[in-house]
Amino acid sequence: MQFSTILRNVFLSATLASAVLAVYLVSPTRRPVGAKAVTGRKAAPDFTLEHATGQPVRLADYKGKVVLLNFWATWCGPCKVEIPWFMEFEKSYRDRGFAVLGVSMDDDGWQAVKPYLAAQRVNYRIALGNDRVSELYGGIDSLPTTVLIDREGRVASVHLGLVSRSECATEIQQLLR
Repeated sequence: MQFSTILRNVFLSATLASAVLAVYLVSPTRRPVGAKAVTGRKAAPDFTLEHATGQPVRLADYKGKVVLLNFWATWCGPCKVEIPWFMEFEKSYRDRGFAVLGVSMDDDGWQAVKPYLAAQRVNYRIALGNDRVSELYGGIDSLPTTVLIDREGRVASVHLGLVSRSECATEIQQLLR
């Protein structure tokens, strides 16, 4: 086989792979846009996890608030992009009944998470995730995964991967009305 034929086949394979990835990334079934209608929302699974202080963190404690539940890890690049936005949302909307709850999925636990939180000065609660909470939310296969929960404790939207800052802010504002 000639070198030019091999090169052309590699190029075609790469182009096809890029096209498949592009379709996957913009697929509406992968990343819903906008909050679900109230009648279509299911209850967010409750859980109890450990806060950095050793105290329990329960999702049920947030009932009556709009919650941005974010599954993340210290090694996750897109997570690092979102965290400052979530800190801003926490500060801006806290007085209107909003809270951010981060669930770290780091394998190294608090050993990896505590220094990161201190360095970034994260202003919202963080808990350590586990396999059980991952399964409750359908198996967290992609980080970050962000779940917006309404005041009644129902899932309004789910975003896999890097969420759009403006889209997230719009959904939060809609849920706070």
